[in-house]
Amino acid sequence: MKEQLRAWIYCRIDAPEDEHGSLKSQKEELYNYAEQMGFVVAGSSQDTGSGLEINCPGLSEALQAAEEGKTDVLLVKRLDRISRNTPKTIGLLQNLKQLGITMYSPLEGEISLEQLRLSLFLR
Repeated sequence: MKEQLRAWIYCRIDAPEDEHGSLKSQKEELYNYAEQMGFVVAGSSQDTGSGLEINCPGLSEALQAAEEGKTDVLLVKRLDRISRNTPKTIGLLQNLKQLGITMYSPLEGEISLEQLRLSLFLR
């Protein structure tokens, strides 16, 4: 029997007033996606605030779980939930790749550094 990959769910929204609506639905969507993909959820974290800031407590918690070997996969609704700052996002993807962590999104599938670079090139 194949061992299930452990997933960490990360959610972020911009506006605090959306916490009970958008944040909740984002989290539910990612839990459903994890189930569809056959992942076991190892944990989750969330942030509320600007997408330009990458030093957020919830994202730091997700990265710490990755560094400690507690997860194999990071799930996000979309890549821009990590950050809207492209250089910082590239750095984060490089870090995850070095740790052997794969990022997935229900809207974008597997997210790789190569895909991000290609999408930037095509703009």
